[in-house]
Amino acid sequence: MLPNPDTWVVIPLFNEAAVIGDVVRGVREHFGNVVCVDDGSRDGSGQIAREAGAKVVRHPVNLGQGAALQTGIEYALTRPGVQYLVTFDADGQHQVSDALDMLAKSREENLAAVFGSRFLNDTIEAGLVRRIVLRLAVWFTRQSTGMRLTDAHNGLRVIREDAARKIHLRQDGMAHASEIVLHIGRTGLPWAEHPVHIRYTDYSRGKGQSSLNSVNILVDLVFR
Repeated sequence: MLPNPDTWVVIPLFNEAAVIGDVVRGVREHFGNVVCVDDGSRDGSGQIAREAGAKVVRHPVNLGQGAALQTGIEYALTRPGVQYLVTFDADGQHQVSDALDMLAKSREENLAAVFGSRFLNDTIEAGLVRRIVLRLAVWFTRQSTGMRLTDAHNGLRVIREDAARKIHLRQDGMAHASEIVLHIGRTGLPWAEHPVHIRYTDYSRGKGQSSLNSVNILVDLVFR
């Protein structure tokens, strides 16, 4: 029997051929249902993910992470027996153990959403500029959604099926993270945060975790 058969892990995927195989295999040890949304990759990432055991849905062109997440959420919600979704990054930053703990918290406390937060523990590895930008993103999200999160742009989330059906993302860039919070906040359903460890590797930094990209998050939020 597949582990956690009522849960689908949604992984937006764009040009991650170097790591996606290991990411999918690691996730599938504990979550049998994984869908990768290949957002116009040109390096064979989708095929590697498929060979590692994921279902793969492909965008013919790159539409952005928000669009990829929306496609993955819609796909997962069509699967028989789905009760929970986990959003998970493709670049190896997230820990499967954190996802398992968050799912257990959602089940035990009857929570519609559990948001990962790197600011609830003492192991955050982000640089000073990124910390400042993420704190500003938290402030912006609080002002725009009314939800007092400590980490507004963490891609690791557990979302219960009823809350997931209320998510309709229109932001294709990084502002989709605040949009997810907004949609879930509007449901009035219970939610919580959970401490997670984000692993910043040379690879993930090279893929867009730079200080400049952090500033781009704020630009995306303010102007879109």
